Amino acid sequence: MVAGLARTWWSRPGLEVRNGRLLVAGRDAEDIAKANGTPAYVYDLVRIEEQASALREALARAGLHGLVRLALKAQREPDLLAFLRERCPWVGLDVCSPGELAWALGHGWRTAEISYTGTNLSERDLDAILPTDVHLNLDLLTQLDRVGRRAPGTSVGVRVNPRVGASWAGGTSTLYTGERPTKFGVFAEQLPDAVAIAAEHGLTIDIVHVHVGDGYLNDGLPVFAETMRGVAEMTRSLRDLGCPIREVNTGGGLGVPQRSGDEPLDLDRWAAAATEQLGPLDVVVATEPGDYLVKESAVLLAQIVTLEERDGVLFAGLDAGWNQAPERFIYDSLLDIVVCGAADAEPERPVTLTGNINEGDDLFVADLPLPTVREGDVVALLGVGSYNASLYSEHCLRPPAGAAFFRDRA
Repeated sequence: MVAGLARTWWSRPGLEVRNGRLLVAGRDAEDIAKANGTPAYVYDLVRIEEQASALREALARAGLHGLVRLALKAQREPDLLAFLRERCPWVGLDVCSPGELAWALGHGWRTAEISYTGTNLSERDLDAILPTDVHLNLDLLTQLDRVGRRAPGTSVGVRVNPRVGASWAGGTSTLYTGERPTKFGVFAEQLPDAVAIAAEHGLTIDIVHVHVGDGYLNDGLPVFAETMRGVAEMTRSLRDLGCPIREVNTGGGLGVPQRSGDEPLDLDRWAAAATEQLGPLDVVVATEPGDYLVKESAVLLAQIVTLEERDGVLFAGLDAGWNQAPERFIYDSLLDIVVCGAADAEPERPVTLTGNINEGDDLFVADLPLPTVREGDVVALLGVGSYNASLYSEHCLRPPAGAAFFRDRA
């Protein structure tokens, strides 16, 4: 790969370099920082429309009756949701708490457009959830019994655990499913028990749900296909036990490039793998990603406020902290940072970028090769549209980052 291209592997429409300067949604990133202050999330909302449409079209090309939902836990900004409701009204929401359910209803989604897939539902949770008549996907036998006692005669889904899941770099285990048991999902051998519990309370199991992966790209597609084979078998087992399964929800986990050399997920191969296993079942095939839909939609602009060398290490301190961009610290996700005024310049030396939280692990990235930097420079943390603003905490009472939303590209 050409050196310059390697430095700007992340470039695409809506995030590009022009005359050495970073542009977001066609606008100069430093100008956006001057107008909005730092730290500030900058959203290219068009990217969400592109990603959602690409998913929908891939499902259609594969001949599937497809359904796309956004995982609300990944992104809940009202301006973003309003844009999604306007531009992609066919996108539903997946929620996982009573608060998220109320948020979804309050921002324009109807109950029928919402899938609730949570875990460890309490009686208090059900007090808030059941009056809305939202469809629940339940992931434990005890949860089936609890909902059955509270809402006999209703329709529910079952989240299954096929003991395999597609993860980053081709892995076969995730925090949701794998060889080790997790808190999520009914195993294949438990399906008769699940059906018996449902029958006891007059519940109808009509959806099979699985959280298939976490950040997988093309090297994870064979594992995705294997997971779909297991889910298809479990769906057939439930049908044989009398359950009228109408939808298989493949969950999220679809990844986006996070490092130089990553290729975007081949959606046609992804949809073909789903079609091979689920197509013969004649069901709605749903997907509810967070990262794939919104991760690439935002950068976080921050200013270098301190620059100091210590024992040969150059530290650049930012006016943002891990509480405003926590995904890196919670999920150990990759993070690239670009100097906005020298976005494609040759690296001059390694720089360690830290935040303004009074904790030793508030470190965004160590020894990142960067061009010459100075106090006052604005940098962009890339790919922070998901699991950052939604995970904000008030640690050290640092306020949340600001936000600028662009509905078009200049």
